[in-house]
Amino acid sequence: MDIFKKCYDYDLPDRVKQLGVYPFFKIFDSGEQSELTLDGKKIYMMGSNNYLGLTQDTRVKEASINAIKKYGTGCSGSRFMNGTLKLHIELEEKLAKFLNKEACIAFSTGFQANLGIIPAVAGKGDYIIGDRTNHASIVEGCRLSFAKLIKYKHSDMEDLERILKSLPDDKGKLIITDGVFSMEGEICNLPKIVELAKKYKARVMVDDAHGVGVIGPNGRGTAAYYDLEDEVDLIVGTFSKSFASLGGFVVGCSEVINHAMHLSRSFIFSASISPSNAAAALEAIKILESERERISRVNENARFFKAGLESIGLDCGESKTPIIPIMIRDDMKTFFVTKKLLDNGVYVNPVIPPAVPEGESLLRTSVTAIQTKDQLEEILAIIKTVFSEYE
Repeated sequence: MDIFKKCYDYDLPDRVKQLGVYPFFKIFDSGEQSELTLDGKKIYMMGSNNYLGLTQDTRVKEASINAIKKYGTGCSGSRFMNGTLKLHIELEEKLAKFLNKEACIAFSTGFQANLGIIPAVAGKGDYIIGDRTNHASIVEGCRLSFAKLIKYKHSDMEDLERILKSLPDDKGKLIITDGVFSMEGEICNLPKIVELAKKYKARVMVDDAHGVGVIGPNGRGTAAYYDLEDEVDLIVGTFSKSFASLGGFVVGCSEVINHAMHLSRSFIFSASISPSNAAAALEAIKILESERERISRVNENARFFKAGLESIGLDCGESKTPIIPIMIRDDMKTFFVTKKLLDNGVYVNPVIPPAVPEGESLLRTSVTAIQTKDQLEEILAIIKTVFSEYE
């Protein structure tokens, strides 16, 4: 049999396109901001991870441009060999200090951060216990580790304890959870996770891609939000959201980070972060530290927008973050509503299985610090009009 047969037979996108509601790979005419253009038409962006609104900040862009002028467009090698710049070290030191950890390792993408750190600390004979809705990059990192992965029901602490209780005392155990779940916007129950980790001698890793820069004192993320920074062993993050760039990182104790720097395959065998991306992320962190009102503003916008959606009668789940889902629970309806909203000038992200469980399709909306109340009110009015047609 031809190994490509599955590719030739794959026709789901074509069938959705024939219905005129295919929602993916839109080509925008302008950069990431609260309003942009699609095919020359003004669109409100309600599907971005640009939480602090820094992707168009002049200071971030200038830092990126200046780094290109100084270092060029790339490093032409991995960090392990010829690809380490003083800029990378400055960025890692800044992040470690910002998140109150001893050391940091920066990866070329957030996905690679999980692909790299998980196999570096968990291997054959160890156990990884992960939330069932953890990000795909965590799942792939677990597969590469050769450790035994056991998933607990989403945010179900009784199920987590049941699993931990069943594991051998003499085996290594790592609990991994998203800090803020990327589709639902929920914050994990970190206090209980830490309590169970202590009870059953496990380590804790939090992927805080959607938490750092958004929640917790000074935007330090989920561990800081719960005042548990000293109790979380590893924090994974990304530069592609609040930090307006591209790349990923892990912070933790110096011994673990040193181990990862010498054994992580996605770190050793990938080219290092480009100078422009590293400089942009570093500048974004500096702005976050000096303009903490951005954190207040994005969360105020989130509360305002969620209250508005709920006043329309929409189910927004348990989100307490700038990620605000609109539960649809039907795949095709999700596509049709997405198309109707876009036709009326509002871009949202349609989310269907396997990104969410079967029967849990949703529209993923997200707010930023640079949106105004007037913009959000206009967006809410459009959403109300569109959903009234589906009652």
